[in-house]
Amino acid sequence: MPGQDPALLPPEHVPSAEELAAAARRIAPYARRTPVLRSEWIDALAGCHIHFKCENLQRGGAFKFRGACNAVFALEADQARRGVVTQSSGNHGAAVALACRLRGIPATVVVPRSAPRIKLKAIEGHGARVVPCAVSQADRDATTRRVLEETGASYVHPFNDSRVIAGQATATLELLEEVPGLDVVMAPVSGGGLLSGAALAARLRAPGIRVVGAEPEGARDAHDGLVSGTRITGRPTDTLCDGLRAELGPLPFRILREQQASVLLASDAATVAAMRQIFDHLKLVVEPSAAVALAALLAHRDAFAGLHVGMILSGGNLDLDALPWTTG
Repeated sequence: MPGQDPALLPPEHVPSAEELAAAARRIAPYARRTPVLRSEWIDALAGCHIHFKCENLQRGGAFKFRGACNAVFALEADQARRGVVTQSSGNHGAAVALACRLRGIPATVVVPRSAPRIKLKAIEGHGARVVPCAVSQADRDATTRRVLEETGASYVHPFNDSRVIAGQATATLELLEEVPGLDVVMAPVSGGGLLSGAALAARLRAPGIRVVGAEPEGARDAHDGLVSGTRITGRPTDTLCDGLRAELGPLPFRILREQQASVLLASDAATVAAMRQIFDHLKLVVEPSAAVALAALLAHRDAFAGLHVGMILSGGNLDLDALPWTTG
């Protein structure tokens, strides 16, 4: 996170039940209530009953709009007038840009030059100002700090932000309302905003439910950190899941430890196979970062035998000109 100046840092407390409820009310006029779909074929393959929460059909093509919308619309009027700054190489940047456009305030997104073109186009398409920077986290942070100082805008962190986590939790609140009696809620994990939000929503609505994350084998800091009890930083990543390369944030790490969440791993090859299963049997386009949840479940079938699993398909922003099963 850029800098240590408290004025530049987003809220970093564990969101309360009241804040989750407020987030649900706040985003209701703007966010889609995404459908929950089933596939008998995939259930047979998995040996359990999977209820897919289709956040790939959310505005902006990913769950990220929930957290961004809550953070942007939670700003006081005088804060909002100065705009919002964030850093992102993908879905979060587009989500913040869209939320700011809906509120009618300026958005600036610091974007590393390695960002996928399809996601950069989405950020620009919603009217945000894009400030390019070098790829390293240090460069991203330095550029973000400079833009914040220049604009006086509010910073919305992609995941280490109470407002964002509360917004992401609304996906699981909806899922548990629509499908009572789930045994497990499962979602991908990267920075941890979605999974920590799921854990808080599960504690609120279904305290006995298991919360399980899914992570690529080549970016397994959340898995290893939760096992060891120490948050892991500074590791290189090696995965085609471009949305899952961030380190687990300090606040999500705290929440996931407190809620006793676990994380399962999947290979990139298994993730690509899971993408095809979702496409073939649900007729949905999802990105690798979303399919990793099904891949991890299929790699650990025995742990889910006969259970009812709510699975969040986190996004569908896939470059259709570079499908992973048609490129070398």
